[in-house]
Amino acid sequence: MREDSDLPYDTEPTCPGIQRAQRARGEAVLSVRRNDGATRIADLRMSGSAKLLFPRNADESLAAVFLNTAGGVTGGDAFHLTASAEAGASLTLTTQAAERVYRALPDETGLVRTRLSCAEGATLHWLPQETILFDGAALDRHLSIDMAGDASLLACEVLVFGRAAMGEDVRDLRLRDRIDLRRDGRLCFADRLQLTGDAATALRRPFVADGARAMGSVVFAAPGAAHRLEGLRAGLPPQAGVSALHDDLVFLRATAADGFALRGLLIPLLARLSGAELPRPWMI
Repeated sequence: MREDSDLPYDTEPTCPGIQRAQRARGEAVLSVRRNDGATRIADLRMSGSAKLLFPRNADESLAAVFLNTAGGVTGGDAFHLTASAEAGASLTLTTQAAERVYRALPDETGLVRTRLSCAEGATLHWLPQETILFDGAALDRHLSIDMAGDASLLACEVLVFGRAAMGEDVRDLRLRDRIDLRRDGRLCFADRLQLTGDAATALRRPFVADGARAMGSVVFAAPGAAHRLEGLRAGLPPQAGVSALHDDLVFLRATAADGFALRGLLIPLLARLSGAELPRPWMI
């Protein structure tokens, strides 16, 4: 079901003299179930520029790597990923590389929709690599998660506002980013980020990002998740904070000077929360 906020795919440009270019479309649907002591694919569909790869895994979980063959996202593109872990299954999802969001035409926005679900006793890790926003980017992104009360979830989203090593500043940005988490059908976490205009100036403000160019958000939802709180706080720098929203839900947000510095913080933290090494694409 498409949300009211989604832009219709066939909308014509409203700026006179601007002709719509060909845009990328991609959809991937994955369902996994536990069978014979291991997690296996139950349903798989792919279309357009969205692909899923399945590297060999040493344990009983299943790893999937999402690939955007269009090479990035720009205005008018639309990508949908739906993944579900059935009862007792264990699924880790990542991306082949950092996603890049390029300059868009004034009336066009790139859409990225990710819907995740995990049933009773399932474990789902959503660990995509960074999303890099370039000057002039326009992105509307929504991560929607539905999980059973005894399921476990680890989700991480990282935004990089221009590449510091390349001297890039994001002076023109249209960003709308949302995370919704429902547990047993009840909305228990909602995060909203909207940044429009001169992002570089806004991020330099002390109570926004204090000059940081990278921001990471981590949601850890599992029975007794709050017991990990003190251990997490002990290893965090001043530019990061973590809170237990209730006994089974922890949220962390961190900023850093660039994506490389943020990786240095997130990799050991995510490995500790997941109880395993991060997917191989993170190490390349």
